[in-house]
Amino acid sequence: MKNMTSGNGTYQAYTGFAEVYDRFMENVPYDDWEAWIASQLEASGYAGQLVLELGCGTGIMTERLAARGYDMIGVDLSEDMLAEAMEKRSLSGHNILYLQQDMREFELYGTVAAVVCICDSLNYITARRDLTQVFRLVNNYLDPGGLFLFDFNTPAAYLSPLREHPIVEEADGITMIWENEYRPQEALNDHRVTFFLPVAAEAETVDECDGPYTPSGPQEDGDPLYMKVQELHEQRAYTLEEIRDCLAEAGLTFCEAVDADTKGEVTAQTQRVLCVARECGK
Repeated sequence: MKNMTSGNGTYQAYTGFAEVYDRFMENVPYDDWEAWIASQLEASGYAGQLVLELGCGTGIMTERLAARGYDMIGVDLSEDMLAEAMEKRSLSGHNILYLQQDMREFELYGTVAAVVCICDSLNYITARRDLTQVFRLVNNYLDPGGLFLFDFNTPAAYLSPLREHPIVEEADGITMIWENEYRPQEALNDHRVTFFLPVAAEAETVDECDGPYTPSGPQEDGDPLYMKVQELHEQRAYTLEEIRDCLAEAGLTFCEAVDADTKGEVTAQTQRVLCVARECGK
Protein backbone atom coordinates (compact mmCIF):
# COMPACT_ATOMS: atom_id res chain seq x y z
CA MET A 1 0.00 0.00 0.00
CA LYS A 2 1.89 3.02 -1.21
CA ASN A 3 -0.48 6.00 -0.96
CA MET A 4 -1.65 6.37 2.60
CA THR A 5 -4.88 8.14 3.52
CA SER A 6 -5.63 9.41 7.01
CA GLY A 7 -7.64 12.13 8.67
CA ASN A 8 -4.89 14.53 7.67
CA GLY A 9 -5.12 13.81 3.93
CA THR A 10 -3.32 11.64 1.41
CA TYR A 11 0.45 11.19 1.47
CA GLN A 12 2.43 10.28 -1.63
CA ALA A 13 5.11 7.74 -0.81
CA TYR A 14 7.44 5.31 -2.55
CA THR A 15 8.03 7.78 -5.36
CA GLY A 16 11.65 8.92 -5.19
CA PHE A 17 12.19 6.08 -2.70
CA ALA A 18 11.30 3.42 -5.28
CA GLU A 19 14.53 3.57 -7.25
CA VAL A 20 16.71 3.13 -4.14
CA TYR A 21 14.35 0.93 -2.11
CA ASP A 22 16.18 -2.35 -2.70
CA ARG A 23 19.54 -0.92 -1.66
CA PHE A 24 18.27 -0.28 1.85
CA MET A 25 16.42 -3.58 2.29
CA GLU A 26 19.45 -5.87 2.66
CA ASN A 27 18.70 -6.46 6.36
CA VAL A 28 15.12 -7.55 5.71
CA PRO A 29 14.78 -11.32 6.37
CA TYR A 30 13.40 -12.22 2.94
CA ASP A 31 15.02 -15.67 3.10
CA ASP A 32 13.16 -16.43 6.33
CA TRP A 33 9.84 -15.10 5.04
CA GLU A 34 10.19 -16.96 1.75
CA ALA A 35 10.86 -20.23 3.55
CA TRP A 36 7.81 -19.73 5.81
CA ILE A 37 5.54 -18.85 2.89
CA ALA A 38 6.77 -21.78 0.80
CA SER A 39 6.35 -24.23 3.67
CA GLN A 40 2.76 -23.09 4.27
CA LEU A 41 1.87 -23.29 0.58
CA GLU A 42 3.46 -26.70 0.11
CA ALA A 43 1.86 -28.09 3.27
CA SER A 44 -1.53 -27.05 1.85
CA GLY A 45 -0.83 -28.71 -1.49
CA TYR A 46 -0.54 -25.43 -3.39
CA ALA A 47 2.96 -25.88 -4.84
CA GLY A 48 3.19 -24.28 -8.28
CA GLN A 49 -0.31 -22.79 -8.20
CA LEU A 50 -1.57 -19.22 -8.78
CA VAL A 51 -0.59 -16.83 -5.99
CA LEU A 52 -1.35 -13.12 -5.52
CA GLU A 53 1.03 -10.83 -3.65
CA LEU A 54 -0.62 -7.69 -2.27
CA GLY A 55 1.67 -4.69 -1.73
CA CYS A 56 4.32 -6.38 -3.86
CA GLY A 57 6.50 -3.24 -4.07
CA THR A 58 9.56 -3.78 -6.26
CA GLY A 59 8.72 -7.45 -6.66
CA ILE A 60 11.38 -8.96 -4.41
CA MET A 61 9.16 -11.70 -2.96
CA THR A 62 7.10 -11.98 -6.14
CA GLU A 63 10.27 -12.91 -8.03
CA ARG A 64 11.36 -15.33 -5.34
CA LEU A 65 8.07 -17.22 -5.44
CA ALA A 66 8.05 -17.18 -9.25
CA ALA A 67 11.51 -18.77 -9.15
CA ARG A 68 9.99 -21.55 -7.01
CA GLY A 69 7.52 -22.28 -9.78
CA TYR A 70 4.48 -20.32 -8.61
CA ASP A 71 2.30 -18.49 -11.13
CA MET A 72 2.45 -14.97 -9.70
CA ILE A 73 0.31 -11.82 -9.73
CA GLY A 74 1.63 -8.69 -8.02
CA VAL A 75 -0.59 -5.78 -6.94
CA ASP A 76 0.74 -2.43 -5.76
CA LEU A 77 -0.50 1.16 -5.81
CA SER A 78 2.86 2.77 -6.56
CA GLU A 79 3.64 3.17 -10.25
CA ASP A 80 7.30 3.77 -9.40
CA MET A 81 7.63 0.59 -7.34
CA LEU A 82 5.95 -1.44 -10.07
CA ALA A 83 8.37 0.01 -12.64
CA GLU A 84 11.22 -1.44 -10.57
CA ALA A 85 9.36 -4.76 -10.32
CA MET A 86 8.86 -4.92 -14.07
CA GLU A 87 12.54 -4.23 -14.62
CA LYS A 88 13.31 -7.28 -12.47
CA ARG A 89 10.81 -9.27 -14.52
CA SER A 90 12.53 -8.29 -17.77
CA LEU A 91 15.81 -9.62 -16.39
CA SER A 92 14.44 -12.84 -14.89
CA GLY A 93 12.04 -13.69 -17.70
CA HIS A 94 9.38 -14.80 -15.19
CA ASN A 95 5.79 -14.61 -16.40
CA ILE A 96 4.48 -12.29 -13.66
CA LEU A 97 1.34 -10.17 -14.04
CA TYR A 98 1.67 -6.79 -12.31
CA LEU A 99 -1.40 -4.64 -11.61
CA GLN A 100 -1.42 -1.07 -10.32
CA GLN A 101 -4.29 -1.12 -7.85
CA ASP A 102 -5.23 0.01 -4.36
CA MET A 103 -5.45 -3.10 -2.20
CA ARG A 104 -8.66 -1.72 -0.69
CA GLU A 105 -10.28 -1.93 -4.14
CA PHE A 106 -8.27 -4.54 -6.04
CA GLU A 107 -9.92 -6.65 -8.75
CA LEU A 108 -8.78 -9.89 -10.36
CA TYR A 109 -10.01 -11.83 -13.39
CA GLY A 110 -10.62 -14.92 -11.25
CA THR A 111 -9.69 -16.61 -8.00
CA VAL A 112 -6.25 -17.63 -6.74
CA ALA A 113 -5.00 -20.47 -4.55
CA ALA A 114 -3.32 -18.13 -2.09
CA VAL A 115 -2.77 -14.48 -1.23
CA VAL A 116 0.48 -13.24 0.31
CA CYS A 117 1.05 -9.84 1.95
CA ILE A 118 4.32 -9.23 3.79
CA CYS A 119 6.79 -6.56 4.94
CA ASP A 120 4.09 -4.82 7.06
CA SER A 121 2.15 -3.72 3.98
CA LEU A 122 -1.12 -4.13 5.92
CA ASN A 123 0.07 -1.62 8.52
CA TYR A 124 -0.31 1.05 5.83
CA ILE A 125 -4.06 0.46 6.07
CA THR A 126 -4.69 2.94 8.87
CA ALA A 127 -8.48 2.60 9.20
CA ARG A 128 -9.83 -0.62 10.63
CA ARG A 129 -12.87 -0.57 8.32
CA ASP A 130 -10.47 -0.42 5.35
CA LEU A 131 -8.50 -3.37 6.70
CA THR A 132 -11.71 -5.37 6.97
CA GLN A 133 -12.50 -4.42 3.37
CA VAL A 134 -9.09 -5.68 2.23
CA PHE A 135 -9.79 -8.96 4.02
CA ARG A 136 -13.23 -9.20 2.38
CA LEU A 137 -11.64 -8.84 -1.05
CA VAL A 138 -9.03 -11.46 -0.17
CA ASN A 139 -11.80 -13.85 0.85
CA ASN A 140 -13.70 -13.09 -2.37
CA TYR A 141 -10.74 -13.84 -4.65
CA LEU A 142 -9.47 -16.95 -2.88
CA ASP A 143 -10.31 -20.41 -4.15
CA PRO A 144 -12.53 -22.40 -1.75
CA GLY A 145 -10.38 -23.08 1.28
CA GLY A 146 -7.61 -20.90 -0.19
CA LEU A 147 -4.74 -19.65 1.96
CA PHE A 148 -4.04 -16.10 3.16
CA LEU A 149 -0.48 -15.55 4.47
CA PHE A 150 0.48 -12.15 5.87
CA ASP A 151 2.42 -10.29 8.50
CA PHE A 152 1.81 -7.14 10.53
CA ASN A 153 3.58 -4.95 13.06
CA THR A 154 2.25 -4.72 16.62
CA PRO A 155 2.44 -1.73 19.00
CA ALA A 156 5.62 -3.29 20.44
CA ALA A 157 7.35 -2.73 17.08
CA TYR A 158 6.74 1.01 17.12
CA LEU A 159 7.61 1.31 20.82
CA SER A 160 10.98 -0.38 20.25
CA PRO A 161 13.96 1.58 21.65
CA LEU A 162 15.57 1.23 18.20
CA ARG A 163 12.94 3.63 16.84
CA GLU A 164 13.53 6.35 19.43
CA HIS A 165 16.41 7.92 17.50
CA PRO A 166 16.89 8.63 13.80
CA ILE A 167 18.38 5.81 11.74
CA VAL A 168 21.10 6.88 9.32
CA GLU A 169 22.33 4.50 6.62
CA GLU A 170 24.48 4.81 3.52
CA ALA A 171 24.58 2.64 0.39
CA ASP A 172 26.24 3.32 -2.96
CA GLY A 173 26.84 6.96 -2.06
CA ILE A 174 23.18 7.49 -1.07
CA THR A 175 22.37 8.56 2.49
CA MET A 176 19.05 7.72 4.14
CA ILE A 177 17.70 9.25 7.36
CA TRP A 178 14.70 7.44 8.84
CA GLU A 179 12.80 9.13 11.69
CA ASN A 180 9.83 7.73 13.60
CA GLU A 181 7.07 9.32 15.65
CA TYR A 182 4.58 6.99 17.30
CA ARG A 183 1.25 8.25 18.67
CA PRO A 184 0.08 5.49 21.07
CA GLN A 185 -3.41 6.88 21.63
CA GLU A 186 -4.11 6.62 17.90
CA ALA A 187 -1.83 3.61 17.34
CA LEU A 188 -0.35 5.56 14.40
CA ASN A 189 3.31 5.89 13.44
CA ASP A 190 4.85 8.42 11.03
CA HIS A 191 8.03 7.43 9.18
CA ARG A 192 9.80 10.50 7.86
CA VAL A 193 12.32 9.39 5.27
CA THR A 194 14.97 11.69 3.81
CA PHE A 195 17.38 10.67 1.06
CA PHE A 196 20.42 12.49 -0.25
CA LEU A 197 21.15 11.17 -3.74
CA PRO A 198 24.21 12.00 -5.83
CA VAL A 199 23.36 13.67 -9.13
CA ALA A 200 25.34 13.27 -12.34
CA ALA A 201 27.55 16.25 -13.06
CA GLU A 202 25.80 16.91 -16.37
CA ALA A 203 22.41 17.29 -14.64
CA GLU A 204 22.50 21.01 -13.97
CA THR A 205 18.84 21.52 -13.10
CA VAL A 206 16.27 19.77 -10.96
CA ASP A 207 14.16 19.17 -14.08
CA GLU A 208 16.90 16.91 -15.46
CA CYS A 209 16.71 14.67 -12.39
CA ASP A 210 14.17 11.87 -12.15
CA GLY A 211 12.02 12.31 -9.04
CA PRO A 212 10.51 14.80 -6.56
CA TYR A 213 13.89 16.27 -5.65
CA THR A 214 14.91 19.56 -4.08
CA PRO A 215 18.47 20.94 -3.90
CA SER A 216 20.33 19.93 -0.75
CA GLY A 217 22.18 23.23 -0.50
CA PRO A 218 24.75 25.43 -2.20
CA GLN A 219 27.68 23.61 -3.80
CA GLU A 220 31.32 24.60 -4.01
CA ASP A 221 33.09 24.14 -7.35
CA GLY A 222 34.20 20.52 -7.63
CA ASP A 223 31.93 19.29 -4.82
CA PRO A 224 29.50 16.46 -5.68
CA LEU A 225 25.93 17.58 -6.23
CA TYR A 226 23.29 15.96 -4.05
CA MET A 227 19.53 16.20 -4.27
CA LYS A 228 17.15 15.64 -1.38
CA VAL A 229 14.08 13.40 -1.46
CA GLN A 230 11.60 13.51 1.42
CA GLU A 231 8.64 11.21 2.01
CA LEU A 232 6.12 10.63 4.79
CA HIS A 233 4.89 7.10 5.49
CA GLU A 234 2.05 6.49 7.94
CA GLN A 235 1.33 3.12 9.52
CA ARG A 236 -1.06 1.82 12.13
CA ALA A 237 -0.10 -0.72 14.77
CA TYR A 238 -2.49 -3.65 15.13
CA THR A 239 -2.89 -6.18 17.90
CA LEU A 240 -3.51 -9.84 17.12
CA GLU A 241 -6.98 -9.49 18.64
CA GLU A 242 -7.84 -6.67 16.21
CA ILE A 243 -6.57 -8.68 13.27
CA ARG A 244 -8.61 -11.73 14.30
CA ASP A 245 -11.74 -9.59 14.65
CA CYS A 246 -11.25 -8.07 11.18
CA LEU A 247 -10.69 -11.52 9.67
CA ALA A 248 -13.91 -12.78 11.25
CA GLU A 249 -15.87 -9.74 10.05
CA ALA A 250 -14.58 -10.38 6.52
CA GLY A 251 -15.59 -14.04 6.55
CA LEU A 252 -12.06 -15.47 6.73
CA THR A 253 -11.14 -18.22 9.15
CA PHE A 254 -8.15 -17.52 11.40
CA CYS A 255 -5.79 -20.51 11.53
CA GLU A 256 -2.63 -19.57 13.42
CA ALA A 257 -0.23 -16.79 14.31
CA VAL A 258 3.42 -16.92 15.37
CA ASP A 259 6.12 -14.50 16.39
CA ALA A 260 8.03 -13.71 13.18
CA ASP A 261 11.40 -13.87 14.94
CA THR A 262 10.99 -16.89 17.20
CA LYS A 263 8.24 -18.79 15.32
CA GLY A 264 6.80 -19.31 18.78
CA GLU A 265 3.79 -17.97 20.62
CA VAL A 266 2.79 -14.34 20.13
CA THR A 267 3.47 -12.37 23.31
CA ALA A 268 3.24 -8.75 24.45
CA GLN A 269 6.86 -8.32 23.29
CA THR A 270 6.23 -9.67 19.78
CA GLN A 271 6.95 -6.96 17.22
CA ARG A 272 6.01 -8.73 13.97
CA VAL A 273 3.39 -11.45 13.63
CA LEU A 274 3.14 -14.03 10.85
CA CYS A 275 -0.48 -15.01 10.35
CA VAL A 276 -2.39 -17.74 8.47
CA ALA A 277 -6.07 -17.57 7.51
CA ARG A 278 -8.32 -19.41 5.06
CA GLU A 279 -11.25 -18.68 2.78
CA CYS A 280 -14.51 -19.69 4.37
CA GLY A 281 -17.34 -19.06 1.91
CA LYS A 282 -18.15 -15.95 -0.10
